[in-house]
Amino acid sequence: DIQISVIESCDDCIKSGPHCVWCQQLNFTKKGEQEAARCDTKAQLIARGCEMDNIISPQNTITIEKKDPLSTSFDQEEPVQLSPQKINLILRPGLPTTFSVSFRRVEGYPVDLYYLMDLSYSMKDDLANVQGLGKELFEALNKITKHAQIGFGAFVDKTVLPYTNTNKEKLQNPCDGNDQQCQAAFGYRHVLSMTSSENEYKEKVAKQSISGNLDSPEGSLDAMMQAAVCGDKVGWRNSSTRLIVLATDAGFHMAGDGKLAGILEPNDEQCHMENSLYTKSSDMDYPSVGQLAMQLEKNNIQPIFAVTKTVENVYKQLSSMIPKSEVGVLSSDSKNVVELIVNAYSRLSSKVTVTHDNLPDNVRVFYTPICDNSIKGNIRGVCENVLVGKKISFNVTVTADSCMENKAFIIRPLGIKDTLTVTLSTNCKCQCNDPVESSSHCTENGRGRVNCGICKCNEGYVGQFCECDRGGKDERSLRASCQRQNGTECEGQGDCVCGRCLCHTSESGKSYHGDYCECDDDHCEKFQNQLCGGNGKCNCGKCECNPGYDGSACHCKKSEESCLTINNTVCYGRGTCKCNRCECKEGYQRPLCQTCPSCPDPCQTKLNCIECLGFDSGPFKKNCSLACSKSLHHEMVDSIPKSSNECHQKDSQGCWINFKLDQLVGEDNYNALIQKQRDCPEPPSVIAIIGGSIASVALIGIILLMLIKLLLYMKDLKEFRKFENEKKKSKWAEADNPLFQNATTTVANPTFTGE
Repeated sequence: DIQISVIESCDDCIKSGPHCVWCQQLNFTKKGEQEAARCDTKAQLIARGCEMDNIISPQNTITIEKKDPLSTSFDQEEPVQLSPQKINLILRPGLPTTFSVSFRRVEGYPVDLYYLMDLSYSMKDDLANVQGLGKELFEALNKITKHAQIGFGAFVDKTVLPYTNTNKEKLQNPCDGNDQQCQAAFGYRHVLSMTSSENEYKEKVAKQSISGNLDSPEGSLDAMMQAAVCGDKVGWRNSSTRLIVLATDAGFHMAGDGKLAGILEPNDEQCHMENSLYTKSSDMDYPSVGQLAMQLEKNNIQPIFAVTKTVENVYKQLSSMIPKSEVGVLSSDSKNVVELIVNAYSRLSSKVTVTHDNLPDNVRVFYTPICDNSIKGNIRGVCENVLVGKKISFNVTVTADSCMENKAFIIRPLGIKDTLTVTLSTNCKCQCNDPVESSSHCTENGRGRVNCGICKCNEGYVGQFCECDRGGKDERSLRASCQRQNGTECEGQGDCVCGRCLCHTSESGKSYHGDYCECDDDHCEKFQNQLCGGNGKCNCGKCECNPGYDGSACHCKKSEESCLTINNTVCYGRGTCKCNRCECKEGYQRPLCQTCPSCPDPCQTKLNCIECLGFDSGPFKKNCSLACSKSLHHEMVDSIPKSSNECHQKDSQGCWINFKLDQLVGEDNYNALIQKQRDCPEPPSVIAIIGGSIASVALIGIILLMLIKLLLYMKDLKEFRKFENEKKKSKWAEADNPLFQNATTTVANPTFTGE
């Protein structure tokens, strides 16, 4: 792949691609030819006359600096399982190199097993079984190696809400009921450092009791992180297979969950252990899965997740993100834990995965396993079912895509302490054997010197052979005069010599030409696989046709037979005849460019000219002859015969004008017949308008007064009827006043007998 677009030196050539080589031979390039022609493939340069001794092509070099032989068995010294141990590479950019790495599992290699147990209340019956597990566990490990050690740790969760009940009594006894065997709440406790003593294991683990918390997930990742980074306290040995067995029946908290308890400080991946207790449990968030995976890989620790069936899928997903880890299903009371550990260890130790750390930028590494059961994949080399003592190997291919100096990275088998350190530098400089006596090559008087076959000019001189004296001008201004519109110098087809372009030779042997070497005579249109149809010559990319031929490729004979119109014009003056066919101006249609459906309506565009020519009015009244006489020939008539191109338009005075337009030869050339009489509407009667307006206002006023009167009448009528109804409803009392005497008095004559 080309990485550099402009090649001006041997160094640029080497950097441009892995298969590019440079010819340092004097006078290899012709006068005016670019020095970039020295950069090509080896075969091309040899074919052009470059001698093998003058071809510069740096190659990759591999130097093995340390290669201790592989060990066969463990003998209390530092065994060697990976070889070589140090390699120095000097690479050419883009050119891959491959070397081989060998690996062999040492028989009897030590094993350090750290049993990390969940002591939440649900694991109560499991703890009882684990306390009596020491003998079986040591026996199983002793079958694998004579150098086995076991450690023990316990965890629950952070002792803050909402993970643990923070009531003082509950912190001391977090279990339900009055369980006297329940220990105070805690996050992670280191119980037993690595030991080969079965009795010590029994004694320490027997003292452990169950604890408890509130939520289901536990602080598993907190505990694993501390067990991984606190190597001096746990007691991991330098030369051992390190295993952490995590036994739990619940899920796990991870980074971000600490926010529930107001813990915002991220995990710092450092050891915080005092008196065997994790002191930052309540101050620092849980680690992320990525942080834990990185620390496990860094410390060569391989986790075995011994979990119950209910959380098996959760831990399988966790295992997929942690290289060199296994998941086993734990019985409800942990009776099968020894068998589970042995099977998981067997799978881990028989699978060899080789990968790299701290890879520099622009470096690629690929692995090809050479073994019976390999897994395809370039990023890592993986071999499965590798037996103890069997030698396997991996081909490692390294490619550097850019120049660099003294970069290093580590290649390691996961879970194994052995490493291979690869030191990497690149070869981006040409080591040329320039002749001592070569000053005359770069003109007389020592104006320059030879460097890899080309002239490096002294200050003040430029040119292929330093033949040009800049004369006080800077090189940039000289080169600018060779650029067209700030483009490429001499269009990339010539050399700028003393401010003028000296053009190269094209592929056909002809020279480029033009002030900027922009022209060539090889890239014109072809017809029947002939340049310019064989009926013309190519000049600067365009065909110049011989007499009697026409067309962009001189592919047709000149003729205007099919372009002639009924009035003996060519394409009505609205196009040109090429190859006996009209090429119309924009908008006009073939075959003869007669109509233009997309052009503006001439009835609209010529209205102002019609008005000024026929009636001496409108916007063009003052300069009518200047604006309209060239494009419009008019004639006034009494009436216009009806036709499809008759126009009926309203002028600036509101009058309707009838006229007819016939387009003549050319684009903007019309003949107009204008009707003498315009249809102008009569002016409105002012008296009638004023009188009507007054009458209308008076009528509207009278109608409004009548409406108001009617509304008032209706309101009064409604109130009167209401009064009548209330009057009918009234009742008057009929009792007589005892003090009241009628005015009429009746007197009886006692002496009157009636006779």
